[in-house]
Amino acid sequence: MAQTRRKRRTKHRGTPAGTIQARGRTGRPPTAEERKQQSRTDARERRLNTPPTWKGSATRGALAAVLLFVLFAFLGKGKDPLVSAAIFALFALALYIPGGYYMETWMYRRRQRRREQPAQQARK
Repeated sequence: MAQTRRKRRTKHRGTPAGTIQARGRTGRPPTAEERKQQSRTDARERRLNTPPTWKGSATRGALAAVLLFVLFAFLGKGKDPLVSAAIFALFALALYIPGGYYMETWMYRRRQRRREQPAQQARK
């Protein structure tokens, strides 16, 4: 007669040297959608927890200045719309770089304080 009950699997495997290895993950593997969602969450956490840099602010400010230049170059009136658009874009760049950096720094510090708040309340 054939055996009807399955043999119980062990939770640890022994090696020939006598050491014991844990089996590792035994649950079902995550689906592609679950892996993608987890990587998105991890990427967002990494992005929000990195302090702002002047280089990032300069990049965003330059992009905004270029877009303003294009907008005012096409919509500008007067003798020379390209010159006035360039002057306005340089003025905007001079404001956007430090303004963007300090606003990002303020938001970063606020996020860090909020992250620390539950940990402090748990210690009390």
